[in-house]
Amino acid sequence: MSNPLDGIVVVSLEQAVAAPYLSSRLADAGARVIKIEREEGDFARYYDDVVNGESAYFVWLNRSKESIQLDIKDAEDLALLKRMILKADIFIQNLAPGVVDKYGLDSKTLRAQQPALITVDISGYGEEGPFAKMKAYDMLVQSETGLAAVTGSPDEPGRVGVSVCDIAAGMHGLVAVLEALYERTRTGEGRAIKSTLFAGMADWMTVPLLHQEYGGKAPGRAGLRHPSIAPYEAFETGDGGKVVLSIQNQTEWRNLCEKVLKTPDLADDPRYKTNIDRVAHREELHQDIARLFQGMTRPEAADRLLAARIAFGSLNSVADLSDHPQLERTVVDAPNGPINLVASPIRFEGTEDRFGRIPALGEHNAPLREEFKD
Repeated sequence: MSNPLDGIVVVSLEQAVAAPYLSSRLADAGARVIKIEREEGDFARYYDDVVNGESAYFVWLNRSKESIQLDIKDAEDLALLKRMILKADIFIQNLAPGVVDKYGLDSKTLRAQQPALITVDISGYGEEGPFAKMKAYDMLVQSETGLAAVTGSPDEPGRVGVSVCDIAAGMHGLVAVLEALYERTRTGEGRAIKSTLFAGMADWMTVPLLHQEYGGKAPGRAGLRHPSIAPYEAFETGDGGKVVLSIQNQTEWRNLCEKVLKTPDLADDPRYKTNIDRVAHREELHQDIARLFQGMTRPEAADRLLAARIAFGSLNSVADLSDHPQLERTVVDAPNGPINLVASPIRFEGTEDRFGRIPALGEHNAPLREEFKD
């Protein structure tokens, strides 16, 4: 069975997370992805060595790619890269703004030579504006966009524990590439795409921003509590287990009180009648519910919540995720041995993941130099 992007060629001058995320998803869909690395390699190769001596970030984002080492400051290597790009469908780069312009690798120059080419420039803040030249790593953008201000405990801001700004930029770039590929089938023309870490996270921050601008106040940091819904938080059961539950409407609130907590009078308590009331009396509400969960074991609480059709989950550790019954896996070959990765979240009925090998640095130097020689 063919893959959706079979026959599509991607050249990616990439490093770290955002651009490799985008190109890895294109590779998952069947595109041929040629990863351009500097002599010392993508620095994400050296973030850690926890996966059979390789970096967790690198093995996650670089399956199914070919690796070639090129020095764009070298005239012959630069000429080789340009030949590769002009035979490609998509060119991705996430070097510092302005760097590619010096070498004729900017989207305007490339697309003038090959109008069908789709180019993707990924950066922290874009190529214009007062922040254009600032370095933009994930935690810096989490801080700059206000994400850290609404994350963490009431006592201090916190970093979201995964690289959400990088991932968002890669995801938005991926959506734009697929749109451009579809448009090209009708027009024959490619597109120049820009995706930034800042813009991607600013979009995800729309709800807190609207609260600030229209309500006069952004939601505060609430830990595991939802800032505008209650109860939507974690409770400990009598055996030390923890459940996280979410009440979204009045029917669920009444079902929680009557069928789970076995305290129907709580549903009509004037402090808790509506969600707005419950948020206003959140501390009292938490204490009342927490006391009742203490009278149950974790399995008993789960059975009652499930029977009452209340949304709930477990407060799991990463170790719990490793053994989670819903977690699907895919084994990928790598230079130091097979790696057990999370399966693709994109599923097509009747197909299975077919991830290719994670490349060693420069593994495809010789064949690619031969294929794209003068």
